[in-house]
Amino acid sequence: MAVKSMQDLLIEELRDVYSAEKQLAKALPKLAKAASNESLKQAFQTHTEETNSQIERLGQVFEKLDTRTRGKTCHAMEGLIDEAREILEMNLPPEMLDAALIGAAQKAEHYEIASYGTLHAYAVAIGNQEVADILESILNEEKATDQKLNDIAINEVNKKAIQAAA
Repeated sequence: MAVKSMQDLLIEELRDVYSAEKQLAKALPKLAKAASNESLKQAFQTHTEETNSQIERLGQVFEKLDTRTRGKTCHAMEGLIDEAREILEMNLPPEMLDAALIGAAQKAEHYEIASYGTLHAYAVAIGNQEVADILESILNEEKATDQKLNDIAINEVNKKAIQAAA
C-alpha cells in the first residue's frame, strides 16, 4: 500500500499491530503451559483472552476506517516470539524459566505499548476520536498487563528464581 496520508500511515501500522496480536494470541497459551508459577500462568491465560478481544476491536477499527485487515506481517513480533521459543528450549529450572518468560512477555508488551501509543496519536491527529478511543482502551490494557507481569516478577517469581539458583 502506498502511504500518502496520515490515515494511510495509521492503516499500515494497524495492519502491523493486528498481525502482532494474532501471533501473540497463538504464542501466549504456550507460555501459560510452560509457566510453573500459578499467578504467572493465570496472567498469561487472562492476557490470551484479552488479546483475542483486542483482535476483535481492531477488526472494528478497520471497519470504521472502511478498510481490510490484510497484507502485513509483524516481523518484530515474530522475532520476540522466536526469542521466547529459545527460552523454552534452554532447559531452565522452573523458577528461572518463569522469570525468563516474564522478561520475554514484557518485551512483547513494551512493543505493543509503543505501537498503540503511536496509533492513538495518529488517530487523534486525523481527528478520528472514535478510533482513538478504541486504541487508547487497548493501550491501557497493555500497560496494565505489563504492570501485572512486573508485580508478579518482583513479588513472587524473581525471589524464587534467586532461591532456586542458590
